[in-house]
Amino acid sequence: MNFIIAKDYDAMGRAAATIVAAKVLTKPNAVLGLATGSTPISLYKELVALYKKGELDFSNIKSFNLDEYVGLPPTNDQSYIYFMKDNLFDHINIKKENYHVPNGNSSNLEDEAKHYEKMIKDAGGIDIQVLGIGPNGHIGFNEPDTKFEKVTHETGLTESTIEANKRFFNKKEDVPTKAITMGIKTIMMAKSIIILATGKGKADIVKSAFFGDIVPSVPASILQLHHNVTVIVDTEAGEKIKKHI
Repeated sequence: MNFIIAKDYDAMGRAAATIVAAKVLTKPNAVLGLATGSTPISLYKELVALYKKGELDFSNIKSFNLDEYVGLPPTNDQSYIYFMKDNLFDHINIKKENYHVPNGNSSNLEDEAKHYEKMIKDAGGIDIQVLGIGPNGHIGFNEPDTKFEKVTHETGLTESTIEANKRFFNKKEDVPTKAITMGIKTIMMAKSIIILATGKGKADIVKSAFFGDIVPSVPASILQLHHNVTVIVDTEAGEKIKKHI
């Protein structure tokens, strides 16, 4: 497990973009696993900037997003497909048929989950998976549990996750209570992983996830078992791990 403590949020995004850009350059048909939320926005801004400079070509890149809310239409500005188009896809030359977000409006979410797993497998697997980490240690929408969920599945969101996400909605009652998400096994099958964290509010969970016990009550702790993980944090999120790295 590699650790990078960047000086601030923007530097965190630049550090992550360097790794992703290297993969795009060395493997023009790479498969990227992508995340949403405020944390990876600086990464996406850097990738867009590199594309606009003519330094990156996404024409043969494929991507699979971690998750999507259940029940939000794609036109809703809080849906994750809307987020990805607004922050990345509409600003680079990735083909529409090459980016994928789970369909949270499917009439059969179990079938959708199986289909999503098959698409990832058929694409050759994920080369780099980008992750954020929730205050409770969730990755994707794999919430604290008594077991590690394996593959893409429908899940309910915990009260702490709903509380953390309510800032993106007009009111708490508007936050969806369910999502479809890649499972822990899906994430762990990625060839390499980048996990990002920013702000003082993430300092405790960063320490417990990467220097505590590997337990399903802290889903991100499973990443300690992956062979190629880079943890990139800003100074605030990394303040409690400095002495450990």
